[in-house]
Amino acid sequence: MAAKKSSRRKYSESASKDVESAMRRRKKGTLKSGSGRKVKSRKQAIAIGLSEARSKGKKVPRKKSSSRRSSSKRSSSKRGGRKRS
Repeated sequence: MAAKKSSRRKYSESASKDVESAMRRRKKGTLKSGSGRKVKSRKQAIAIGLSEARSKGKKVPRKKSSSRRSSSKRSSSKRGGRKRS
């Protein structure tokens, strides 16, 4: 037998409204990342909206663990010696 899908919502409706407002701010040009730069990426705007909803205590699933990302970090010397200015 096939597994039955859960009918519960993964994200609350109010969380999706936070994402919508982040998308509107991105389109308007007022959405900024933690470093203060303007956000142009659609995916980054969604991530910021979800993060804001999470901090307000709305129903949003946990972030995926970053264990894979930390193991694949490389030093700048291995990248071909490019210097950042």
